Order: sequence, then structure tokens, then C-alpha cells
Amino acid sequence: MDKSAYPYHGGRLRWHSSLAKLTFWSFVFIGIIFIFFRFHSDPSRRSLRTSSWGGPAWEKKVQTSARIRSRNGFSVLVTGAAGFVGTHVSAALKRRGDGVLGLDNFNDYYDPTLKRARQELLERSGVFIVEGDINDAALLKKLFQVVPFTHVMHLAAQAGVRYAMQNPSSYVHSNVAGFVSLLEVCKEATSQPAIVWASSSSVYGLNTKVPFSEKDKTDQPASLYAATKKAGEEIAHTYNHIYGLSLTGLRFFTVYGPWGRPDMAYFFFTKDILNGKSIPIFEGENHGTVARDFTYIDDIVKGCLGALDTAQKSTGSGGKKKGPAQLRVFNLGNTSPVPVTNLVTILERILKVKAKRNVMKLPRNGDVQFTHANISLAHRELGYKPTTDLQAGLKKFVRWYLNYYSAAGKKADAR
Repeated sequence: MDKSAYPYHGGRLRWHSSLAKLTFWSFVFIGIIFIFFRFHSDPSRRSLRTSSWGGPAWEKKVQTSARIRSRNGFSVLVTGAAGFVGTHVSAALKRRGDGVLGLDNFNDYYDPTLKRARQELLERSGVFIVEGDINDAALLKKLFQVVPFTHVMHLAAQAGVRYAMQNPSSYVHSNVAGFVSLLEVCKEATSQPAIVWASSSSVYGLNTKVPFSEKDKTDQPASLYAATKKAGEEIAHTYNHIYGLSLTGLRFFTVYGPWGRPDMAYFFFTKDILNGKSIPIFEGENHGTVARDFTYIDDIVKGCLGALDTAQKSTGSGGKKKGPAQLRVFNLGNTSPVPVTNLVTILERILKVKAKRNVMKLPRNGDVQFTHANISLAHRELGYKPTTDLQAGLKKFVRWYLNYYSAAGKKADAR
């Protein structure tokens, strides 16, 4: 049938599509404004999840942790430092001699004791984590007064696709208002830091063309989490354009490994298999395969460091732009999507336990059927080249899991 025979109908569909997108993003940015002013106008809310800070002893800890110990090293503020990726990136930066200061609010989205254990791990290597919220403007300003950070690795976020249906405001608070709060402080710095931040592969949403490329449109988010990350990319563009901030967004693809997040499938599959519980195996329409581009944490860390090392300086000062600044976005994946059924088979082999599989239809809760990264741009610009396959990575994860939960009576907690 000749589509050109129905020009008015096609135009009307396009108009409705454009209107729907405009309406969606209008709600997102209204939410940004509401949450931002809600938390920045009320001092009691600004101090939410922020422990006491300030004073000579506290400032000395901050300065010592952020002190550069290598030639041409960086002084990096890592937000979300007690998180999965944040812990590994902070440790890697410290090992190579960069100054590292962490910031985390230690929320209870998942077991805070795991975050505290990561904190202890980093403290042993000389990384101090300030307990505070990225929406606390006074705290952020104080940190930049105490330390002239050359770089910011912004990894703090409300993670998880499904949880957005239970607590949507937490995503706007952390991923949108929190990002704006951080950028506001960065733009006012006399010497603005270069910023590398965590976007997400979730921004590709309902896209069907694979592998996902940075050139693809990302205007069909399948979850509120994805929408807030997409909003973050638009916000980054705005602050780059107006204030000259150097910003690099990293779209992570299903990161896994030791010290990981308990809400991730590989993590709770391991727990439930060991405890003889059934695990949900989702399938798409017509029994379609659900697959993920699982990426091992060490490969992600290499990509993060590569982004920091190639980030150009911001061009503004004191809130005023002095020239064009770098704006980038990269996929960080493994380029080898693996069906979730294969993930379970590998875990069965490593754990030497047969899983009780409960096959069910993929729910409409924001999850997508597949992810697949095109990493040619990251390879060319960052030297990014993942080297760990899923079997090798899961072996390392299971070894850590068994050790962690068997130590100091934690085995009972795992069950």
C-alpha cells in the first residue's frame, strides 16, 4: 500500500508522537525543578543522610585522602564511592597515585552493611569517604573549598529499573536533582573540574537496532530510571553549552563482579541457587531470548580511568564560560550478549548445584529484552578493550561471594 496516499493520517501520527514526547519531557523537567527547589530551599532536607562534617580534623582527613602522590596525578572527587563501581574505581585511582576523596550517603536501597564493608576496604587503602548527600549544596561547596579537585567521577545514583515503580521520587532526587546540584557547584569553581559521570545503557530503551551505538536516538525510555539517565545527558549538554564544563557520560552495560549489587540477577541467582530456591527466568514474546551484555567490573574500571585520562579541561571559571568545552558519551560494554539462561548454566557449573528454574514472561516493569554495546568509539578514543568473558568473571564473583558471606558469621545473612 502506498503510504503517500495518506499524507494527513501520517502527519497526524507524527504530530501525536511529537506531542507525546514533548509531554513526557515536560513532566521530567517539571519534576527536576520541583525536587531541586524542594531540597535546596529547606535546610532540614538538605541535611538528609548527611552526617556531621567540618572542623580541622575533618578537613585534614579530606585533604590527606585527596592528596596527589604521583607525577601528573589527579585529585578526584568520587561520588557514590561506597557503591559497587565507585569502590572499584576509587581503589584503582588510589593505587596509581591519584588523590581520591569519596562521597556517599549510604542509603538503604540495598544492605548498607555491604556498603560499610566497601568503606572499610577503601579506608585501608587510604581513601576517606565523606558521608553526605549530593543534594547538600553546603557540603559540596565546603569540599571544593578544602580541595581544588581537578576531576569529578560522578557515580552516585539511584540504581535499578524495577524499584522505580515503588519509589519514583528517589530517582528524580538522586539522578536529576543530585546531578544538577553537583554541576552547580562545579561550574562556580575558579578552576572548574573535568567531569566523568555514569549514564546507562538503559537510555537505549525500546530501540531494536543492535548493537546499540552512541549515534542512535535515545528517545524511547522503557523505565523511569532510563528517563532520568536520559535527562542527565540533556542536563550535561546544557551545562557544557552554557558554563564550559567538560563532561563525559559513560553508558554502562550490566556490570557484574566482586562487591557487586545484591539486586542484580547474577547476585541473587547465586544466593537462591545455594539456598535451593527457585529463580525467575524471563523470556520475551513468543518465547524470545532475554540477553544481556554482561561487562566485568575490571573492564568497566579501565573504561572509567580511560575517560578520566582523556578528559580535557573545563573552559569556564566562576560560572562563566570562556570557550567551547569537551562533551562526550561512550558505551562501555562487553560486545558479547549472553542469554540469561546461559548465565544460569554457568553458575550451576561453578556452584555445582542445579538451579530450580521458573520460566516466566518478561514483565512490563521497565526491563528490556536485550542489550548489546557497540564499543568502537570507546576503543578508538579511550583505548577501551574488555578482556573478561562471563565464565571467568563469574568464577571471580562466586569466589568473592563465598568468602564474604562465610567470614565473620555473614554466611547466615546471605541465606
